[in-house]
Amino acid sequence: MNTTDAKRVLETALICTHQPLQVRELRVLFGDELGADTIKDLLGQLQDEWAQRGVELVCVATGWRFQSRPEMREYLDRLHPEKPPRYSRAVLETLAIIAYRQPVTRGDMEDIRGVTINTQILKQLEDRGWVEVIGHREAAGRPALYATTRQFLDDLGLASLDQLPELQSPAQQGVFEALAESVMPQPELAIEDTAADPETRPEA
Repeated sequence: MNTTDAKRVLETALICTHQPLQVRELRVLFGDELGADTIKDLLGQLQDEWAQRGVELVCVATGWRFQSRPEMREYLDRLHPEKPPRYSRAVLETLAIIAYRQPVTRGDMEDIRGVTINTQILKQLEDRGWVEVIGHREAAGRPALYATTRQFLDDLGLASLDQLPELQSPAQQGVFEALAESVMPQPELAIEDTAADPETRPEA
């Protein structure tokens, strides 16, 4: 199979899928005849070819996907004018602390914010799929340790936590403002959204 045909296969699979695809999954398209490095090179070429379009190919935490560019959102919103969910300042502050200080306990968050955190705030973030309990601290009461999920990274269009805005301290105002600006999910090209397998690891 030549390069043009291989890119066409990748492009079709990524456009038609309902969730990001990892490199190892894309190799299955070619019966494992193409190596991971070749697949990554072809994906890079596809990124360049779509560079001037309203849709872009990106690598997020759970794999590769096509999504609309942020500057297209105001136009796409006219097709579906429903108001997006709005999150309170307390929710955004709590999410920012978890994102930048993870893993953290509820007590850690309360120390940073200086106020008691309502249980419903953590439940709201868990229900949204942005945070999860990843263990318990070996301390009195064994408090739960919270961390962000791959879904959180996917919704922000990021491949890893390293791509979060560089900020000196999650206690600073700038963290909350930066996260509030980027907290809305990136629109995907796929019509449906299927939760990724939490056991899978991302491949760039």
